[in-house]
Amino acid sequence: MEQALKENIHFMWLSGMSYPDHNTINRFRSERLQGVLKEVFSQVVHFLAENGYVTLKEIYLDGTKLEANANRYTFVWGRGLRSSRERIGKQLKELWSYAERVAREELADTGEDSFEQINPQKVKEVIEQIDQALKGRKVDKKVRQKLKYARKRWPENLEKYEQLEQQMVKRNSFSKTDPDATFMRMKEDHMRNGQLKPGYNWQISTQNQYILGYTLHQTPNDTTTLAEHINQFEQHLGVKPQAVVADAGYGSEENYTFLEYKRIEPYVKYNYFHKEQSKKWKEDPSRIDNLYYNEEKDCFYCPMGQSMTFVKEFETTTDNGFKQTKRVYQAENCSGCPMRGPCHKGKSNRKIEVNLALMRYKKKVRELLNSEQGLYYRSKRPVEPEAVFGMIKNNRHYRRFLLRGLDKVEIEAGLLCLAHNIKKMAG
Repeated sequence: MEQALKENIHFMWLSGMSYPDHNTINRFRSERLQGVLKEVFSQVVHFLAENGYVTLKEIYLDGTKLEANANRYTFVWGRGLRSSRERIGKQLKELWSYAERVAREELADTGEDSFEQINPQKVKEVIEQIDQALKGRKVDKKVRQKLKYARKRWPENLEKYEQLEQQMVKRNSFSKTDPDATFMRMKEDHMRNGQLKPGYNWQISTQNQYILGYTLHQTPNDTTTLAEHINQFEQHLGVKPQAVVADAGYGSEENYTFLEYKRIEPYVKYNYFHKEQSKKWKEDPSRIDNLYYNEEKDCFYCPMGQSMTFVKEFETTTDNGFKQTKRVYQAENCSGCPMRGPCHKGKSNRKIEVNLALMRYKKKVRELLNSEQGLYYRSKRPVEPEAVFGMIKNNRHYRRFLLRGLDKVEIEAGLLCLAHNIKKMAG
């Protein structure tokens, strides 16, 4: 850009013959736009709505994973941190057991019998107790070496692990060169092989291929991004959409509950939506969705008409902290049933596990998606956000962020969205 301002007549006209250097341009992008770019973007979207380019009534939501400006080979994995902590705890327990065998009297009243939850201070105290107990006694040379290493390295290592875990927050990995970037599986190879690379999950909502909202996320799963995206959409534009159209990657009880609370029509597919339209699926007696549920009696009926009564209820929690209630129903007697094979192959009476809330949401979504309006949205969805990402990534060859850190990457994505809207409006 600095070079273009000095050589390209179009850039020279736009800048009024000013020649800022690349440092000035970068500072403006990274610092001056912080906290204000969203407002500028929202004003452009309102301008589009006022002039009839978009209506803001329905949005098409989708995401893509874009590589971060980070080293692909310097990474930290949450599982690796947990394994390292567990290994230290296991070795500390072995040292304690050895010390107990050699000097049981000195360690009899300490009560140090669990090393699963360890911290730097506890490790220092335990090693000090072991040292005191073994002082003046004949100890195996390897044990002495391990104690020396443990005293020098383990507290320091645990402090480092704690700092890395704080950077990771709820993620499973991050890059050392850009700690905000998470390792995600991307399909960019010509053979369509999945590759783990540091990146960000870039979500956009579109209408008529104009970008109405954008958010950056550190989780590779699209399911967990919907609520935050809609909240930011409403916060910056001052309105909420009447309908959201998205693929099965966003279909979950948590998202359906959120959209119902917001009073937004959920044209959001769920897993197996297309498969359940087939004749084979509908005639399969083993599918829980094909069983009739009597809401008044709170029971299901098997393919032979036998009632399956309520047994118990339990609660589960997703990785995102959302609580789901599931109920278990069981048939009274399956012995001698002619449908024993295709319906149920177990030795005992058939037992099913059902999420009634999700079942209700799926019924509503199924009706919406198969309605005339739903068919229209479904036909239009593949040419909305996916086409926009195609223009940005393939036509404009933008496949990797240039800046580092979530705040700066969000500015970069905002500039891309802003440029896309203006170019499309002018073109």
